[in-house]
Amino acid sequence: MDRLYVIGWDEVPQHITLGAGESLKATFVFPSRVDAALDLTVDLTGPGAELDLAGIFVCADAETVDIRTRVRHLAGGCKSNQLFRGVADGRSRVRFDGLVYVAPDAQKTEAYQSCNSLLLNEAARVETDPQLEIYADDVVCSHGAAIGYLSADELFYMRSRGIPEEEARRLQILSFLSPVLSRLPESAYSLIGFQR
Repeated sequence: MDRLYVIGWDEVPQHITLGAGESLKATFVFPSRVDAALDLTVDLTGPGAELDLAGIFVCADAETVDIRTRVRHLAGGCKSNQLFRGVADGRSRVRFDGLVYVAPDAQKTEAYQSCNSLLLNEAARVETDPQLEIYADDVVCSHGAAIGYLSADELFYMRSRGIPEEEARRLQILSFLSPVLSRLPESAYSLIGFQR
């Protein structure tokens, strides 16, 4: 089942349970210029349950985005993937606190978690805390986070090919966001301050 949630507009679940063989693909959009928070726990309680979770944020001013996820593998043979991408500008503040928990009986678990962010200036702040808590020994799990700036070399290259600086920046940002942006209908692009 595919779900799209706009934080602050849609009723967003705080707790989801996926039983045996159930799957969910959910994408969370944090609208630009709006303070937003997500506090979500997903329990995978039956064999073969699958979760594909993604989120996207573009902070332009002084907004605050707070993301807290808890994905708990409570049965064996389950899979989860979390992918968050975002951009912080102005004096915005973003916090990502994500946990993947694997219970002792949850053998054959596959779990991945990633939160990558771009800072567009020195005043914006992003804090990430990806966590794995694993009590089973036959699992494939990874987590990571990266925070960085636009590439000056890539901007220089694009400008040397006649692309104006603002357009080059926009293209780099769109490219960075594309793994999550591709999950959205084009009508949702304006929520994060982009037009195609």
